[in-house]
Amino acid sequence: MSRIHRFFANCVVVAACTFPAAVFAGAEAYIISPQDGETVKSPFVVRFGLKGMGVAPAGIEMPGTGHHHLIIDAPLPPAGQPVPFDDQHKHFGKGQTETELSLPPGEHTLQLMLGDHTHIPHDPVVASKPIRIRVE
Repeated sequence: MSRIHRFFANCVVVAACTFPAAVFAGAEAYIISPQDGETVKSPFVVRFGLKGMGVAPAGIEMPGTGHHHLIIDAPLPPAGQPVPFDDQHKHFGKGQTETELSLPPGEHTLQLMLGDHTHIPHDPVVASKPIRIRVE
């Protein structure tokens, strides 16, 4: 193993030992836009925010990181189980921090939730407050 590889391997071990899940208890996911109560026209852009943690693609196990899931018109999935793959649970496993979304006219709720490298919600759960929007 080269010196560089050994250095980074040690950094990951130190990070894993230094930053237990409890350290990220204050982490917060939030929706930057649209705003709660806003009226939008489809398609529209949803921008994701995250404080206290980092974003990493699905499949990349890295302490203190995860990737976004956008929950549409549904409650948060159960803790300890992978986020479903369906129209109400959009996965952003490449580390995306925004998306263009098309929804039918009417009232909708949106909520962000961070999942780990295997799409399982963090413990404690890192999720935004749900927002309500109206699509014209």
